Amino acid sequence: MDIFYYLKTCDTCKRIIKTLKLPDSIKQINIKENPITPEQLDVLFSKTKSYSALLNSHAQLLKKRGIKAAEVSERKSKALILEHYSFLKRPVLIYQDEIFIGNAAVTIEAAQKALHG
Repeated sequence: MDIFYYLKTCDTCKRIIKTLKLPDSIKQINIKENPITPEQLDVLFSKTKSYSALLNSHAQLLKKRGIKAAEVSERKSKALILEHYSFLKRPVLIYQDEIFIGNAAVTIEAAQKALHG
């Protein structure tokens, strides 16, 4: 299944949605209203082999807790992502078994190419 995880209130996610012109066939999931489930996270992990790659290292909640993203273990990354939506790096697009994580220009460009050739 093709899925786009995003945060509806995030201006960057809104911009990326417009840029990507997501096909209707892609299920869009607002992670604040529909927090990621352990099963969904397992799917993401199966594609990345890393919870750390899915952790939003810029999450304000990390800073508030005095946690340095570079020092967070895989196990702790998983727990954090399941605990609060802001810990998932966003957006995340799964399209035809490829995964695109985050908002870096190169990532969005690759997603655009995968979606529209």
